[in-house]
Amino acid sequence: MEGRQDYNLLVIGGGSGGLACAKEAAQLGMKVAVVDYVEPSPRGTRWGLGGTCVNVGCIPKKLIHQAALLGGMIRDAPHYGWDVAQPVLHDWRKMAEAVQNYVKSLNWGHRVQLQDRKVKYFNIKASFVNEHTICGVTKGGKETLLSAEHIVIATGGRPRYPTHIEGALEYGITSDDIFWLKESPGKTLVVGASYVALECAGFLTGLGLDTTVMMRSIPLRGFDQQMSSLVTAYMASQGTRFLKHCTPSRVQKLPDGQLQVTWEDLTSGKENMGTFSTVLWAIGRIPETRSLNLENAGINTNPNSQKILVDAQEATSVPHIYAIGDVAEGRPELTPTAIMAGKLLARRLYGQSLDVMDYSNVPTTVFTPLEYGCVGLSEEEAMARHGEEHVEVYHAYYKPLEFTVAERDASQCYIKMVCLRKPPQLVLGLHFLGPNAGEVTQGFALGIKCGASYEQVMRTVGIHPTCAEEVAKLRISKRSGLDPTVTGC
Repeated sequence: MEGRQDYNLLVIGGGSGGLACAKEAAQLGMKVAVVDYVEPSPRGTRWGLGGTCVNVGCIPKKLIHQAALLGGMIRDAPHYGWDVAQPVLHDWRKMAEAVQNYVKSLNWGHRVQLQDRKVKYFNIKASFVNEHTICGVTKGGKETLLSAEHIVIATGGRPRYPTHIEGALEYGITSDDIFWLKESPGKTLVVGASYVALECAGFLTGLGLDTTVMMRSIPLRGFDQQMSSLVTAYMASQGTRFLKHCTPSRVQKLPDGQLQVTWEDLTSGKENMGTFSTVLWAIGRIPETRSLNLENAGINTNPNSQKILVDAQEATSVPHIYAIGDVAEGRPELTPTAIMAGKLLARRLYGQSLDVMDYSNVPTTVFTPLEYGCVGLSEEEAMARHGEEHVEVYHAYYKPLEFTVAERDASQCYIKMVCLRKPPQLVLGLHFLGPNAGEVTQGFALGIKCGASYEQVMRTVGIHPTCAEEVAKLRISKRSGLDPTVTGC
């Protein structure tokens, strides 16, 4: 074991939050180290520095989502006068190589940034020795002791496997693997109803693959359920099959390499079987806390979720040890919140700042084929918090101009704004389903963060012709019972 090395700040985890915190602290003149180690997935997939978002999350997901959207645009092209021979075939191998090369360039970029800021990077698996010291083990078994005045845990999470299901671990893959496949996954069963499940199923269908989603209960739990239903309705109209109220019980590998999945229909109680090339588990994530030996430092966790308990300052039960990002209890599992929390924490520790992270009104987008962006409260949350009689919902179905010439179905393109009924009708939440939802939602998120009212949004001049301008034209209240369909520009 090497002699102990001392730092002002030690960050465990080289993902979005950890790197942001480390770089900010280094910029403020601190001696900083980052330790990061990626345990290969059960399938054997491994990746470099940058965490989930860079390697097996937001970045490759958005790029493959874009590949699927391009397929739709190619099908639209003849309507606009382009002579494109149909059908156009997709080359998974070529796409995967391009996406993976870009991700590797980001891995290298993160290492260079740490070097430029004089942050020491250790590719070691960390565990606590005591409240100021960790022991890191390299892939080859070499041990290193590191200690610090402050320690930040930012280890994130990994996909959950249903280990109680026969064959799940041996034959299934997760989002840790899908983006690093060299060959097309072929006919795929996606098990789960999370945003990860629907995003993956959406782009697989968009790339021309036979895709089925198996859901035990409701889609997009935690999101507005009317919007969630519209998301899955659009996916079904584009060819994704849904097996609702079903749970898998067994996965077997056939002699030809195909996977035979047995499942139970919870409504009828009947058992069914189907054959697939790939089974993708997307049933949630678990925090990376189990191998940290948190008990050696006296760090408390939620016994159910295994996430680390933190206060408003991101501090754990040990005052000089902090946790940010997905590993912390009660925090949104989103890259931008982890980044901002990490930066603000470093400024509080070393920059004489008092600013704490505000986790309210955080915008996000689900990158399904028809994108769903939201900020603030869902309709259900607003009614539970304020009472149905104090909530007003304005809504509209609309048709994006891009859909008109190509004669695309816009039945699920929908916007709703959830407000307090009492004037000036403070906006509690905005929900947008349509093209470029992330870009639309990001802009309105600023207004909602600043306390925008319905009256102020209605006085905002729209940019014509855009989908975003439809938000500023929401005149129909749900309570009125009037038809909310927008007929044209």
